[in-house]
Amino acid sequence: MSGAVAIFVKTPGHSAVKSRLAADRGEGYAQAWYRHAAAAVASVARVAQARHGLTAYWAVAEPKALDEWPELPALAQGGGGLGERMARVHARLVARHGSGLLIGADAPQLTVQLLGEAGEWLDAASPRLALGPASDGGFWMFGANMSPPLPAWTQVRYSADDTARQFRRNMEALGAWRTLSTLTDADHGRDLPAVLHALETLPEPTAEQRALADWMGEQERAGEDASDASARYFLARRRREGGDPVPPRADTPRSRGSRARGNDEVDRAPPVAAAPGRSRA
Repeated sequence: MSGAVAIFVKTPGHSAVKSRLAADRGEGYAQAWYRHAAAAVASVARVAQARHGLTAYWAVAEPKALDEWPELPALAQGGGGLGERMARVHARLVARHGSGLLIGADAPQLTVQLLGEAGEWLDAASPRLALGPASDGGFWMFGANMSPPLPAWTQVRYSADDTARQFRRNMEALGAWRTLSTLTDADHGRDLPAVLHALETLPEPTAEQRALADWMGEQERAGEDASDASARYFLARRRREGGDPVPPRADTPRSRGSRARGNDEVDRAPPVAAAPGRSRA
């Protein structure tokens, strides 16, 4: 089977990443999560390359940051809006490999099986397309073995609750479709429990997926420990003062991690260094 998969990424330090997650958990948490998640997605793409013949790439938003993404060749997304950038990268994959899958780093619980299923579906002479819906109305994967016209990519409201429906409507008549399993994108703090559960229950997680799950679990436990310690301190102080031991309102799940260590004091993922001898695509 031929075909390719490109992982769309932004580079921390060059662009803002996971802004909605940062608003819930703090910028330090969001950047560290993103680094871990990108590594997890890349590990799945590398296994899919070995098992299913899907050539894996990074698709990097910033031209000056291509060398900061290791282990896979890097494509520049180029300028324009998201639809224009996806169209450009996808067309390059189709020209080189016959079909292309586009994914991001927001659903690190994806599996080799899902990528293989999409790649096999697109390995056909007739026009075919594939979509992996996200639970928020977007999509975590799009693939095709032909290049859809540019307006089909650009006449879509991205980051909306009906993005996937708009996207498919624009391309519905271009060929036969395969819909993959729905996954949860980690866009907000409220999405993290579902993503963590999915990671923890994967039948064959990669080492990087296990590392992300462990890191997320540690952050949650740190938040719970800090919340419990705060409640104990408050109760002890109230008893000493002779007042009623009414505890403060408990932290919500979305704020626990950031309150435990502060927005910029979360354990960070190791920096991504350029791989020796890596090539730019």
